[in-house]
Amino acid sequence: MENETLVAAQSLGNAAHDLSMIGLFFRADIIVQLVMVVLILASFWSWAIIIDKILRFRRVSADSDEFENDFWSGGNLEDLYKRIGKNPDNPLAMLFSTAMREWLRSTEVGLERNSHTGLQARIHQVMRVSIDREVERLEKYLGFLATVGSTATFIGLFGTVWGIMNSFQAIAATKDTSLAVVAPGIAEALFATALGLVAAIPAVVAYNKFSNDLQRMVTRLEGFAGEFSAILSRQLDQG
Repeated sequence: MENETLVAAQSLGNAAHDLSMIGLFFRADIIVQLVMVVLILASFWSWAIIIDKILRFRRVSADSDEFENDFWSGGNLEDLYKRIGKNPDNPLAMLFSTAMREWLRSTEVGLERNSHTGLQARIHQVMRVSIDREVERLEKYLGFLATVGSTATFIGLFGTVWGIMNSFQAIAATKDTSLAVVAPGIAEALFATALGLVAAIPAVVAYNKFSNDLQRMVTRLEGFAGEFSAILSRQLDQG
C-alpha cells in the first residue's frame, strides 16, 4: 500500500509540470479521455456541417435570385422549363419544374372547363410536396447541431466531475494537498468542460443561424408557389 501511494505521488508530481492540452489528455482517466475524444469528434463534425451549410445556403440563395430574374423576365414558361430541366439543383427552380411538369402533363391530354379546379388542386398539392422535400434536404444534419449544442456541455461536465473525483482520490491516497498535487487533476477535469463549451457554442450559434435561413427560404418558396399558382390560374381562365 505504501509503495502504491509513493508511485501515485511520484506520478502526480511528474505530471504537475505538464499542463499542456496533450499532457492533460494523456494523463486523464480513461473515462475522461473517452469524453474528450467524443467532444473533439463532435466539434470537428459540427464544423464540417457548418462549413457545408454556409456554402449550401449561399449557393441556393444565389441560384434562386438568378432563377427569379429569369422567371420574371417575361419569357415563355415552357422554354424556361426546358432550359432548367426536370431536376434542377435549386429549391425554387425545383418547385417551378414540379408544377410545370404537372401542368404540361394535364394540358397534353386536354382540359375541360369543369376540370380546372382539379388541375389547380393537383398543382397546389405537388408544389406543397416539393416544398416539404426541399426543406427536408436543406435541414439535413441540423438536428446533429442541435444535439451537440444541447448536450456537449453536459458531457463535458460529466468528464469534469469524474476527473475531480479521481483527483480527490489521489489526494486522499498521497495525503498531500499542495498546489503542485491539486492543480494538474483540477486542470485535467476542467479541460473536459472547456472542450464541451468549444463544441457546444459554435453548434448553437450555427443552428440558430441556419434555422433562420431555412425559415426565410420556406417563406420564399411559399410566396413563389402562391404567385405561380395565380399565374397558372389566370392562364386557365383565359382558356
